Amino acid sequence: MKVEQIYTGCLAQGAYYIVSENEAAIIDPLREVKPYLDRLEKDGVTLKYIFETHFHADFVSGHLDLSKKTGAPIVYGPTAQPEFEAIIAEDSQIFEIGKVKIKALHTPGHTMESTTYLLIDEKGVETAIFTGDTLFLGDVGRPDLAQKAGSITQEDLAGILYDSLHTKIMPLDDSITVYPAHGAGSACGKNMQKETVDILGNQKRTNYALNQPDKESFIREVLDGLTAPPKYFGMNVAMNKGGYESLDAVMDKGLTAVSVEDFEAFAEETGALILDTRSPGEFYKGFVPNSVNIGLKGDFAPWVGTLIVDVKHPLLLIVDEGMEEEAITRLSRVGFDNVLGYLKGGFEAWKSSGKETDEVKRISSAEFAELYNENSKVIDVRKISEYSAEHIDNAYNKPLDVISDWVHTIDDSEHFFLHCAGGYRSMIAASILNSNGIRNFTEIEGGFGAIKKTEKFPTSDFVCQSKTM
Repeated sequence: MKVEQIYTGCLAQGAYYIVSENEAAIIDPLREVKPYLDRLEKDGVTLKYIFETHFHADFVSGHLDLSKKTGAPIVYGPTAQPEFEAIIAEDSQIFEIGKVKIKALHTPGHTMESTTYLLIDEKGVETAIFTGDTLFLGDVGRPDLAQKAGSITQEDLAGILYDSLHTKIMPLDDSITVYPAHGAGSACGKNMQKETVDILGNQKRTNYALNQPDKESFIREVLDGLTAPPKYFGMNVAMNKGGYESLDAVMDKGLTAVSVEDFEAFAEETGALILDTRSPGEFYKGFVPNSVNIGLKGDFAPWVGTLIVDVKHPLLLIVDEGMEEEAITRLSRVGFDNVLGYLKGGFEAWKSSGKETDEVKRISSAEFAELYNENSKVIDVRKISEYSAEHIDNAYNKPLDVISDWVHTIDDSEHFFLHCAGGYRSMIAASILNSNGIRNFTEIEGGFGAIKKTEKFPTSDFVCQSKTM
């Protein structure tokens, strides 16, 4: 028997590949299925089942393409109602893969169809659970995503989740390995550990949610501090439940090299958003006017989903040479399939053509130290928890994830400094501000991390972020 965790850091997502004898199963696959097909071919095994723990909200699963390419059926837990052919497992139903068994444990709460899969080895020993978003390391799945007005509330779901954990998960042996669907950095939880694998006994001891004295305390603590989920989540659920265009077709359309002249015309005719995926360090020096910078080398896909929201919005890409396929793949993971093409020759081609360019004023933290005084206005675009932990005294906290709520409140007649933690998010904010006609600001390279090293700025007392969630 072989169990492999296939972890994708930019999404903080874990898919799982299980092999026994000449058969395999895959749990919660990503949108691009070629890596799985390559593994199957290399191991000389047949994919028998594709297991889905629930209808995912934060990414588009590869279940449909993988099923079409392999013939393997898709399995969901009880109550799931996909709009395509699938096996809807009964609670405690057993599935055989080679000499091992996988038992479906219905664990509603995060969503009503959420299911944990229990792996039973060749000797009949229960060895691992694939918990999806039911149980994370250090946390449990947020119970506010599947609430429905007038029928079920987040409090109801949290109570259901408590029952699932205490009747299906907690009675299992402490030695069982826990394989969650997500790790630290995912918006599906608020207190996840950086590790991606643990044993159940350790989670019973250390996971705050599993150590509440009663259901009422559990509900209160699990719901406390939850921020609003990204708005694209609902669209991803709809795609996972209802189906989507094959990635092959998405790639064929998106991998269209567009000349400078056609690129400009496309943008005007279609209303497409120009998405510049270069690094912040390159973007600020020069870019196509009104383009938005979300760097590919970062939490690219989640930020695209959070800020653009509408997965059907047409996109035109500016990418570093050779990164076109990577950009389209990562966009597809969160459902952004409407890529019309990319600028042939990248930004350099645009610049060489003599077209108008724009730039962001960026300074170092040392330069900021020289320019800063008690009358300086500073906007900090980090998360509330980061800001609460420590910040420049009198800085305004305007988190990037809700920039659409505050961008139009900015007074462009008053200069301000802009920063995040390291420069990635502040350049995203800078590009959005710029595209909204707000230009009277200066972005700080290196963000708060670099600012602190200058030791000039008065800051609030440091508070551990785990206490501010």
